[in-house]
Amino acid sequence: MPVSQADGLPLPSTWRPLRLQTLVLLRWLAVIGQAIGLLFVAFGLGFPLPLLECMALIGLSAGVNLWLVLRLGTSHRPSPVSTAIQIAFDLCQLGGLLALTGGLQNPFSLLLLAPVSVSATTLPQRSVFLIALLAAVIASILSVWHLPLPWNPAERIVFNRIYVIGIWVSIICGVVFISAYTGRVAHDARQIADALAATELALARKERLSALDGLAAAAAHELGTPLSTIALAAKEMRAEAEPGSDLAEDVELIITQAARCRAILGKLRNLGSDGGDPFAAVPLTDLLAEVARPHEGRGKAILFYAEKSAGPPPVFKRSVGLLYGLGNLIENATDFARSTVRIEAAWDKEAASVSITDDGPGFAPELIARLGEPYLTTRPRDPQNPDANTAGGLGLGVFIAKTLLERTGGRLAFENISTQGHARVRIVWPRNAVEADQA
Repeated sequence: MPVSQADGLPLPSTWRPLRLQTLVLLRWLAVIGQAIGLLFVAFGLGFPLPLLECMALIGLSAGVNLWLVLRLGTSHRPSPVSTAIQIAFDLCQLGGLLALTGGLQNPFSLLLLAPVSVSATTLPQRSVFLIALLAAVIASILSVWHLPLPWNPAERIVFNRIYVIGIWVSIICGVVFISAYTGRVAHDARQIADALAATELALARKERLSALDGLAAAAAHELGTPLSTIALAAKEMRAEAEPGSDLAEDVELIITQAARCRAILGKLRNLGSDGGDPFAAVPLTDLLAEVARPHEGRGKAILFYAEKSAGPPPVFKRSVGLLYGLGNLIENATDFARSTVRIEAAWDKEAASVSITDDGPGFAPELIARLGEPYLTTRPRDPQNPDANTAGGLGLGVFIAKTLLERTGGRLAFENISTQGHARVRIVWPRNAVEADQA
């Protein structure tokens, strides 16, 4: 029972576009910090440095900020390419300042990692790689070409070449680590955010569909009285109208159409009653039968077993999340079973459990520990297509099911019960949590 997909949900995004305001704010902070640092070194410490050239580079960064704000506005969201270009500019501007103030000997050379960190958390992988490569190139150039480090003219400072090489190695390692690790962490965080949003959309969609029954019943109730009044008035008019007259025909038409409307409203009213209250309490065995019923005609045998050791079955609240979660797991088992799906329910004084087992190929061993993560799928696109072995789907089905079932108090476990596969999903609820929901 490999991981399935959730249809109609948004595709995972590979990056989060920053507002221009954020980039502009970061650049202003850099401009202010650079200006204060240079002025302090030049006038506070009295160290000689090319102040005019350095201030020109800072002014260039400030000018770019002003131009972007005036041209695009702070609420603009730049494209990935535009964002990467801006970050590359900031990196080059910082590299120019370092080249004028000692290169890698400058203790502020570690700030080369800052643009890499920003790109790793906001840009696609290709852009992150290019930014990291640019940072490595700039660090390499600064290790061999730069002006002397601003220092007291009365003192002579000499840096051992091995020390400079060590700084270069540390910066390169920092670039690689940030671009790889931070980028991966940010990517996983974006996937979780996307999947949670998809979960909320799926749940909201199901809740809206469930609410239609109640709305239909309410509409039938509200419209019933006016229709009855119309029908009564029409019958009184029929008694006064001459038989065979145009008025009599119109009155008969009104009576007929009113009866038709009442019949339609009766059907709408039954929508909210025949299927029961969608949030009513229901025994666990009946709940499983209800959820599995839509999958019984798909050519697979669905077998039910109940092991009771502590009285009657626990009573669950027929919530949308519970129905969707169990239904998704049963659908998965039906899709990948060879012939049989086995649904077992068990309960005692402390807990209630449901096991869903299929006789299919089972879970991929390398994925069992990661089942329940978003965008994890081994489902082929279409068994009839030549590229059926290519993984398809969003891989959100099990994630959504696991999230919704855990909200009801359940805990899920995935396993293969034999070497031939035979996937099993086991859900366990504490008995007190189930009874609390019922109350």
